[in-house]
Amino acid sequence: MALSLEPHNKFQKPNGPLLVVVADGFGCAPDDPSNAISEAETPALDALFADRLTTVLAASGTAVGLPSDDDMGNSEVGHNALGAGRIFSQGALLVNQAIDDGSMYASEVWQQAIARGLAGGTLHFIGLHSDGNVHSHTDHLYAMLLRAAREGVRSVAIHILLDGRDVAARSAMQYIDATEGVVAKLNTEFGVDFRIASGGGRMTITMDRYEADWPMVERGYNTHVHGIGRQFASARDAVKVMYAESDSGDQYLEAFVVADEDGQPRGAMSDGDAVVLFNFRGDRSIELSRAFEEDDFDAFDRGARPDVFFCGMLQYDGDALIPKLYLVDPPLIDQTMGEYLCAEGLRSFAISETQKFGHVTYFWNGNRSGYIDEELETYVEIPSDNVEFNKTPAMKLREITDETIAMLRSGDFDWGRLNFPNGDMVGHTGDLSATIEAIRVLDECTARLIEVIDELDGVLIFTADHGNADIMYTEKDGVRMPKTSHTLSPVPFAIHPDLEGCTMDDVEEPGLSNVAATVLNLLGFEAPDDYRPSLIN
Repeated sequence: MALSLEPHNKFQKPNGPLLVVVADGFGCAPDDPSNAISEAETPALDALFADRLTTVLAASGTAVGLPSDDDMGNSEVGHNALGAGRIFSQGALLVNQAIDDGSMYASEVWQQAIARGLAGGTLHFIGLHSDGNVHSHTDHLYAMLLRAAREGVRSVAIHILLDGRDVAARSAMQYIDATEGVVAKLNTEFGVDFRIASGGGRMTITMDRYEADWPMVERGYNTHVHGIGRQFASARDAVKVMYAESDSGDQYLEAFVVADEDGQPRGAMSDGDAVVLFNFRGDRSIELSRAFEEDDFDAFDRGARPDVFFCGMLQYDGDALIPKLYLVDPPLIDQTMGEYLCAEGLRSFAISETQKFGHVTYFWNGNRSGYIDEELETYVEIPSDNVEFNKTPAMKLREITDETIAMLRSGDFDWGRLNFPNGDMVGHTGDLSATIEAIRVLDECTARLIEVIDELDGVLIFTADHGNADIMYTEKDGVRMPKTSHTLSPVPFAIHPDLEGCTMDDVEEPGLSNVAATVLNLLGFEAPDDYRPSLIN
């Protein structure tokens, strides 16, 4: 079906370009010493939010397709909603449904994995080990463990990636204890050998994204596949020792291998085994999937490669078909804002640094790799530094801003979008002072963009994909604890300049999915009938 838009009967395309700024991790929470945003000096943003054309948007829970309003938003679903203009059921909800209705277990892929186990192989599960519900959920793991035991699998090895990012910074023990409890019960009830076999922090092994740090994936692959790493008698022992050695949060703990008394790893992979990557979110699952699947893989030396059956929880990249085999169909997001605007011949750019480049391209375009129309679109990736982000809280914001200004002034584009990642990436470190500095730099760069938009007679939209920097720590019994996870806070939405004759509409339960129709209006088009309503009139 050919896509087309009707001209708007009131709004007209601005003389200059329209720019959408997504400040990653920038939530709206009460002023508080734990709020890096309110603690930072932000004169440009203060002035922007004092204007008339401002509101706040829901960026978590059901507003972005997650199972409940207790579920924090994340960059993936946030950018899906921004680009799609509608709410789609997302990873966690899709997996919940597939487990509840049994369709996961009825799938040919699950049965192939189980067949390896029934033939004497070990069934391996790899994934983020928490109930953060951003990349994974331990309930999904437990459901699959029970099903595997009931179907007759005798040997299961679990490879856990410690979180400390979407959940409390040092909460690994509670999840290890819970999983060990599930495993012990299954071992007793079914007479099987299920065990935790290896692990490590999610920012140390396995879960790289956008090819920023292949050695990180290599460390994880060697840990999970070959059983190479520091050995311990149990996962609990590993974490206990590493906690005593440093103040690092779970996400930064080194790789470990659970081994027998004779030093033999309890989960090294062999010919005939099966592997399930149980993360449902794509960005940090693609590289490991490639390492298992690709025959001509050259990112690192995999050593002796065992013949294993591999599948993902979902297909993480629908265009590149990664992985080839998966348990649950991902959301089908069609007719995105980008597709409509390309069909109308509008020229656009998308830009961020490596850490968020895929969000402002792949996720914005409905989980679609590459260009919608290469003749009309320009995508710019600024390479991220491979450092702990609290060491460089500005990240690449100034470089993103310089390149954006050059593209705006070129006259080659009708609209563009960018992601400023540092509120999220620095916020995840739990370093309050560094995050305050990150927000200060974000304000500085936003001020520069506003100045150029005014110069060009354009329009700027400022919003965010979810909260993070707005709540940096919590207190319990008088003890302050870093909060490294996202928040449930709404996010800002502001339009600059104060457009004559334009007002904020009284939209019921406004959320991120209302932004697309708003952008289309500001570019002179009526939004499609099935889009969530525009925020302006």
